[in-house]
Amino acid sequence: MRFSNDFLDEIRDRVPISAVVGRRVTWDRKKTNVSRQDYWACCPFHGEKSPSFHCEDRKGRYHCFGCGVSGDHFRFLTDLEGLSFIEAVQQVADMAGVAMPQPDPQAERRERERTTLQDVMEMATQFFQDQLQTANGARARAYLRERGLTGRTIETFRLGYAPESRNALKEYLASKGVPKEQIEACGLVVHGPDIPVSYDRFRDRIMFPILSSRDKVIAFGGRAMAADAMAKYLNSNETELFHKGNVLYNFARARRAMQGADGADTLIAVEGYMDVIALHQAGIENAVAPLGTALTENQLQLMWKTTPVPVLCFDGDGAGQRAAFRAVDLALPHIKPGQSLRFAMLPDGKDPDDLVKRDGRQPFDRVLSEARPLAEMVWMRETQAGGFDTPEKRAELEAKLKQVVTVIADENVRRHYQQDVRDRLYAFFQGSQPGRAERGGFQNGGRGAGQGARNGGRPPGPVASSRGTISDRLARSGLVRGALDQPTLRESVLALTIVNHPQLLEDEYDEIAAIDYENVGLQKLWSSLLTAVAEAGSSLTREVLIQKLEAHGHGTLLRGLDQQIRNARLWIATEIAASEDAREGYGQALALYKRARALKRQRMELEREIAEATETEDGSRIEQVISALHEVQLEVARMENQEAIIDGFGVMSGRVKGPATGHG
Repeated sequence: MRFSNDFLDEIRDRVPISAVVGRRVTWDRKKTNVSRQDYWACCPFHGEKSPSFHCEDRKGRYHCFGCGVSGDHFRFLTDLEGLSFIEAVQQVADMAGVAMPQPDPQAERRERERTTLQDVMEMATQFFQDQLQTANGARARAYLRERGLTGRTIETFRLGYAPESRNALKEYLASKGVPKEQIEACGLVVHGPDIPVSYDRFRDRIMFPILSSRDKVIAFGGRAMAADAMAKYLNSNETELFHKGNVLYNFARARRAMQGADGADTLIAVEGYMDVIALHQAGIENAVAPLGTALTENQLQLMWKTTPVPVLCFDGDGAGQRAAFRAVDLALPHIKPGQSLRFAMLPDGKDPDDLVKRDGRQPFDRVLSEARPLAEMVWMRETQAGGFDTPEKRAELEAKLKQVVTVIADENVRRHYQQDVRDRLYAFFQGSQPGRAERGGFQNGGRGAGQGARNGGRPPGPVASSRGTISDRLARSGLVRGALDQPTLRESVLALTIVNHPQLLEDEYDEIAAIDYENVGLQKLWSSLLTAVAEAGSSLTREVLIQKLEAHGHGTLLRGLDQQIRNARLWIATEIAASEDAREGYGQALALYKRARALKRQRMELEREIAEATETEDGSRIEQVISALHEVQLEVARMENQEAIIDGFGVMSGRVKGPATGHG
């Protein structure tokens, strides 16, 4: 029976290799580091008294430094226990709780087709490599020499050249007997019902083969040689072999570089192909790159399968900083104990190629050594604007930071981030008060923000010794109460969803229009919105509505709502959500809102009853009402937890209408 690579990868990912190996060996307590998923034992394949058998969960591999055996889950079971490959797969699948796939003729046919397509891609790769060495490839060779690439590096990465012809590759493959359906399925030609004759997708470009995690060519990236080309870099389109958001350039080679005895301890994500290749030539072989777009969640998960804390390397300019902050939002919901990110920021105007070209790897190594943890990037982003010289501004900062970390799904990590935020805020605000400068604080809000971002916002002395005091003082500070000037996240979801999807009003106009917002700004916005809807009727569009609201002076509030929602990653309230997701998410948000208002009224009534019972000294009544109040408070806590179901509707379903953009 033939198993798909996806199935084998799935069960390997679900079962740590230490769980498979650990049934036959005893881990050495001195050398084993469980927190790093790093295990040592005496080798079960040969007799020894000191442990030289190494097993590492994050790589899914074992290796004995004594006898040299190595392999994965299945190899261990087949070599040590004498199982057949199918029996080994069955055993690991049982441990993973995954059913064995039933024979599927169609799936097997697709797997054969994929193998055939990979053969075609290999033929195309060889064609491009050969073309680079011809007279037609002279300019491309000169360009690669100017970039400092050696012949060995060019061969290692199998770089090639696509000639300036509409049919050179197509005719070459046809001459080898490849049918046009396979050429089209590989994405090597542009074709379609409105194109009479298909033509080569890549023309006059330096070609970068993109490999799968199993070292098979699945796509290409092409760099244009012509200065006036419409796209400087062009990737293959999506095919049966290639899904851009799931692939990292150089991933297989970088993973191998980490698996050696002296391998690197993390992956480094840089911007592009040439950055990866230049770093490899300088001796840094553990670099990968997304394929011409921002890092995706699937690419991030791919890195986390290989290393617990990858390093993202960005340019030091504004664009690089914005890309880093987007990665912060992408990662926060998924971090967990032992799984996070670090951020290395390059000097302004420099890319990795620039750093290593003249002085070798040392300058880049220095950049990596200064990589910042994720928590510091969150702090830096929210404080970089400065200007925290008023209680209102400080309250706004506190509310924003608390809101940002609520998206962390892991309860323990979220709790530690909340404590980290409290510590940083305490140190930051203490330093920003007038007269505190001589004690090592910041002289004003603007300069404080900059220094806080660089130093983590911490005072010269330790903060940990006064954690309890910090929490109590913040709880009494009134800063949280000051944040009530900003709408609650629940109210913001309700208002902004209707702004972005006014068609929802057609279904339940009376119920939606009757919402009584607590925030004054939203009350005014809602009044203007209902007026605009009444004037335009059912033909009102989002664009016209926003234009009318901005004309009534609500532009700043709309942008604030939009930023608040995006920081919380509640995409169902944004314009990118499909109408089905927006409607479902809005219905749940409205139900939670109405329940919260009812609980608030119930709580106020119970508190009034407690006051009355206290005045009459009715002890039994006081006890009954306090018990009822306790139940209400528990219900409030349960309801707050339920609000997480609003998050991610559009993202999870995949039904989005386009790229996310802000208001205005």
